[in-house]
Amino acid sequence: MRPTREQAKENRQRILDTAARLFRKNGIHAVGVDAVMKGAGLTHGGFYGHFKSKNDLTAEAASHAMDAALHAFADVKSIGDFVAGYLSEEHRDIAGNGCTIAALGPELARLPQGQRGTVSDYVRAQIAQIEALQAAADGKSDRRKAIADLSSLVGALVMARTVDDPQLSDEILTETRLYLAADAERPTDS
Repeated sequence: MRPTREQAKENRQRILDTAARLFRKNGIHAVGVDAVMKGAGLTHGGFYGHFKSKNDLTAEAASHAMDAALHAFADVKSIGDFVAGYLSEEHRDIAGNGCTIAALGPELARLPQGQRGTVSDYVRAQIAQIEALQAAADGKSDRRKAIADLSSLVGALVMARTVDDPQLSDEILTETRLYLAADAERPTDS
């Protein structure tokens, strides 16, 4: 029996949620269509009713994950809260539900342009969010600093996930949080 439109929509959403999580957790190339469909509780044959190829799924799943991340941080009220949440041990430990750029950046960069999803839009939105938090704190924003802060956040998260020394991993998160918090207290040149 063929699924209703509503069921098909729900199935597609489950596929996107599952693919986004599995890709971030294990890497795009390490996750096949079978694993995505099994994780979504669906059969492999149903995949092609929703997507033309794994490449199409990759682009949509990456976009889906980035959109979810923007919504997750939308209610943050300060740079300090943004930094604390982004560089938390929880965020480090759950790559499957975390920042798409930190989890998949190098893989996304190697994909052909049309398969990268909306990476540029996501990065622009994250920069704008940091600028808005800056403006809320002291009435002005500094794009250069917002870009540097975002780059520091992503880099620190990648490093903390990569090292095999738990103490060093914690130290990377802590010291970067402290540095960015202290840096937020300094006046800007602009």
